[in-house]
Amino acid sequence: MHPFSITKVAHTRDALNAGRNGGRYIAGGTTLVDLMRETVERPRTLVDISDLPLRGITVTGRGDLRIGALVRMAEAADHPRVRTTFPVVSQALELSASAQLRNMATIGGNIMQRTRCTYFRDVTAACNKREPGSGCAAREGINRTHAILGASDSCVATHPSDVAVAFAALEARVHLLGPDGAERSVDFADFLLRPGSTPHHEQDLRSGELITAVEIPAHPRPLKSGYLKVRDRQSYEFALTSAAVALHVRGGVVREAKVAAGGVGTVPWKLPAVERQLIGERPSDALWAKAAEQAADGARPLEHNRFKVELLKRTVERQLRIVGGSR
Repeated sequence: MHPFSITKVAHTRDALNAGRNGGRYIAGGTTLVDLMRETVERPRTLVDISDLPLRGITVTGRGDLRIGALVRMAEAADHPRVRTTFPVVSQALELSASAQLRNMATIGGNIMQRTRCTYFRDVTAACNKREPGSGCAAREGINRTHAILGASDSCVATHPSDVAVAFAALEARVHLLGPDGAERSVDFADFLLRPGSTPHHEQDLRSGELITAVEIPAHPRPLKSGYLKVRDRQSYEFALTSAAVALHVRGGVVREAKVAAGGVGTVPWKLPAVERQLIGERPSDALWAKAAEQAADGARPLEHNRFKVELLKRTVERQLRIVGGSR
C-alpha cells in the first residue's frame, strides 16, 4: 500500500472542497481499501465522508423512494419501505457480499465499486481499465466470468454490483452534488458507462462530484418484483448471471415490465426486448419462455463463457415465472 493522508469531514461543503482538490471520497471503504492494498488504486488523499447527513430513506411528494448515499446496505435491505415497495432491491442487497460487509458498505459505494476481473486486480497483467493502452489480458485469457454483453475490444469486465441491477431495472436516478454546489441527477442507465475505447471512465461523474442519493421513481401498483442470482456457490460469490424483474399486472394483463440482468454485462444490462415482449400479454409459462428468448440478444461470448448465453435466458425465464406466477 502506498502512503496516503486521510481527513474526516462533518459538513458537505468541506467534503466538496476536499474533492475539488483531488481527494477521494471514502465511507465504508470495503472496495477502495482492498484496491489500495493491492496497489491498483493509489490515491494520495482520502476524504472520510461517513459523518455527512446522507443516510435517510424517504418518500418524496411524487411517491419516489430516495435512498441516501451513505445508507448501509444492510440498513436499506431491512428498511420496511424498501422491503414492501421494492422487494427486488432488498433481495439484491441480501444476496450481496457477506453480512459483515453489508453492515459496512454504503449504497453510494456499492454502485461505485470496480470490477472483480482478476486481470484488473493483477498489476502485472495488461488491463486498459487500470492502465489505458496496455491491452486486455482477459480477451485471450481465462474469461469464464466475463461479459457477453456491452464488451469492447478494450474491455470485457463485468460490473459486480447486485443492487445496481435492481436500480437499472427500476430506472432509478443518481443524485449528484458538485464542488460548486450545483446539483444534477443522472438516469441510472447513463451513470455507469460501457467501456468502449475508454474503459477507465466508468461513471458519469465530474471532478469532485459527490453522490448524495439514489432515487427510485414511483411505479404503478400493484407491483411484484424480485431478484434471482445464479452463482458457483451459494455464499459470498459474484453472479454468473442474475435477473431483476418487476411486473405490474392488472386485469389479467401485463401493463408494465421492468427487467435487467447482471453478471453478463459490462454494466447492469437492461433488457428492453424482453420487456416489449411482455407488455399487453396475459401471464403464462409460454409467455415467460418466449420473452426470455430475447434476453441474450446481441451477446458476443468469449472462449470460456459461451454457457452464459443459455444460462441468461434460463435465469430470466425462471425469474419471470417466480414473479409473474406459473400458468
